[in-house]
Amino acid sequence: MTTLSAGKLWGLRRLADERGLFRMLAVDQRPPIMNHLRALRGAAPDAEVSAVKRLLVEELAPQASATLVDPVWAWPFVWDVLDPRRGLLLTLESHAFAEGPGGRRTGSIPGWSVAKIRRMGGDAVKVLAYFRPDAAREVVEHQKAFVRAVGAACRVHDLPFVLELLVYPFADARPGTDYVEDPSKRPELVLESVRTFADPGYGVDLFKLESPIPAEQVPEPGSPESARVQPLFDALGRAAGRPWVMLSAGAGPEAFRRVLVHAFRAGASGFLAGRAIWWEAFEAWPDAERMRARLREVSVPYLEAISELARAHATPWQRHPIFAPDGPKLAGAGHDFPERYPETE
Repeated sequence: MTTLSAGKLWGLRRLADERGLFRMLAVDQRPPIMNHLRALRGAAPDAEVSAVKRLLVEELAPQASATLVDPVWAWPFVWDVLDPRRGLLLTLESHAFAEGPGGRRTGSIPGWSVAKIRRMGGDAVKVLAYFRPDAAREVVEHQKAFVRAVGAACRVHDLPFVLELLVYPFADARPGTDYVEDPSKRPELVLESVRTFADPGYGVDLFKLESPIPAEQVPEPGSPESARVQPLFDALGRAAGRPWVMLSAGAGPEAFRRVLVHAFRAGASGFLAGRAIWWEAFEAWPDAERMRARLREVSVPYLEAISELARAHATPWQRHPIFAPDGPKLAGAGHDFPERYPETE
């Protein structure tokens, strides 16, 4: 039996659907949207980025168990179309990572904090940490320290901490560059990254993980190649050691479907995805009505299809082995709960 603090327990429940599955929509993307707008007409005005995000939320959030938004271009402009009965995750990290020859360093959005996410009513904190175990030592230590500090703040404010990990290619990328999955990504780097942050000292409650091999290389489930790949997903689930979901990392819809089947067989509790769901519709922008039509014709059915896949094969988060045999329990449960529940950790 594993106990969870009141805030973390309630927050995780709010992120999941009635079956305990995470069917979460991501609209916190920044460089992908901005760079596409710049390619269309040379600029990405803040108001236009927010208009895109509002359209995505209007059409897709009602189909998701929770929605992930950023606090700059999304939340202030979509709050009124988000259903308060569904979960809300807020992004903490800045998209303007620091890139150097030794690797990438993550930092928070200026002026933003875990405390503010709690204060404005968020159900969980999400952080993307680019991580390579083979990066320069000072970069590795910076990333570890950043994640550890976020985990500590989430304990203080009793919010679930959702950690997204991405192995990235060493390159002279500039802040604001779109993430592109490394076609030569090695499974051992992905697995070692997850094992690193599975240490309880980092305070991660839910992992948002990438495929251990490039998504486009994941074979069709049931094929001979699938039988050789499945053990890597199984290892991913063991390394996480707590509930986990899959991210799409810009994969195409069909590739992401294949990834999800392997992940669900390995015990994943759902997904937290964006571009695999809505990118095709977004390409209709700046024709907003055409984009809305494509969201309804293509994106909503796809979101429902992968949701059905989760309902059929994913593991409800409360049934993760870490909570065996009876599911999570409330820490400090009892008639003396008011005295036992701390104001801060």
